[in-house]
Amino acid sequence: MKKLSLALASAAVLLSVSPQAEAEVNPWQQCGIGAMIFPDNGAAAAISNIIWDLGTTAVTSATVSEETCKGASVATAMYINENYEQIETDLAIGEGEHLNAMLDMLAPADRAKAVAELRRSLQIEADLPVVKKAEALYLRAIAFAS
Repeated sequence: MKKLSLALASAAVLLSVSPQAEAEVNPWQQCGIGAMIFPDNGAAAAISNIIWDLGTTAVTSATVSEETCKGASVATAMYINENYEQIETDLAIGEGEHLNAMLDMLAPADRAKAVAELRRSLQIEADLPVVKKAEALYLRAIAFAS
């Protein structure tokens, strides 16, 4: 029941993703088991991935579904998913090893602006489960990628 509630909550969040973010590869929607089962329905794919294993397989499935899960975007998503709590701590402080590694992957033109914007977003997502926080951070962070 908990997983079903989480899936329904995740669906609501996924349906509110901005069109700009949708243009980028979203590993939660376009990778993993969910993408193989629901290739044309990102929301259903994300729900399936979250029900299956909270999205972990989706983010780490670059070798399983290479045609949609490749490149720097997936590496960045994997890094954020695996290190979210450390990145969140670094963002709260405003600096740190994990935050710097993420920024190195994204190579934003203005690192200070990226950090400031991402720090603000932490307060907005405070009540989400960690996997959803990681996805939201990824979607916001790729906007700063060069």
